[in-house]
Amino acid sequence: MKQRDMTIYEHISELRKRLMFIVVFFFIAFVGSFFITEPIILFLQQTDEAAKLQLNAFKITDPLKIYMQMAFVIACLITSPIILLNIWLFVSPGLYEKERKVTLSYIPISVCLFLLGIAFSYFILFPFFINFMIRLGDKLAINQVIGINEYFQFLFQITIPFGFLFQLPVIILFLTRLGMITPMILTQIRKYAYFILLVIAAFITPPDIISHLMVTLPLLLLYEFSIIVSKFAYRKVLQAEQEMIKEELA
Repeated sequence: MKQRDMTIYEHISELRKRLMFIVVFFFIAFVGSFFITEPIILFLQQTDEAAKLQLNAFKITDPLKIYMQMAFVIACLITSPIILLNIWLFVSPGLYEKERKVTLSYIPISVCLFLLGIAFSYFILFPFFINFMIRLGDKLAINQVIGINEYFQFLFQITIPFGFLFQLPVIILFLTRLGMITPMILTQIRKYAYFILLVIAAFITPPDIISHLMVTLPLLLLYEFSIIVSKFAYRKVLQAEQEMIKEELA
């Protein structure tokens, strides 16, 4: 059963309350992240990949820039479940009880997929890219003196986008349950989706075919997995519609 319909002013007030809560929580998380930012930065500099490079600060503000960027990323990671929860709290009054329970279960799945995407890119893709660039530099007799700012920018460029890209199955599942897309549509637009994923992979990866394939193939598999998820959700939607029709005829 749905809750009562809210007026436009009540919707705006509710949205403002949710946004204020998220902003306040993010500020608290951002301040709290200062306590763990330094050990995380030191840990990332002691990994096998970083140990192969000479990391230097080319600007006097680079250490502060890296510190603040890392704190911001940590705060975003901490706040992301709260953002998803408040989105759910905002839209849940317009959902049936069963729909509220189902959509609430998307939150931990979404967070786990985000962390899985980051882990995949950090432990698999990032070491490959670093080792590839080092080998290429050695072949070209280039003494690689890397800026600490450039190193972390590249790290963020590789890992953070994959956290969002791994949300694709959850987004497809959600849109299918809402009836906005179907597995048939996803199958029909497959070639266009592949092209978009190829373009995204080109933006993320260095300009070489091996790196591009290492990013593109997981994205294509992720899309195919999303189609499977959509088929599962679509069957659930059809079953719910049939049950509703039976109830109306009874």
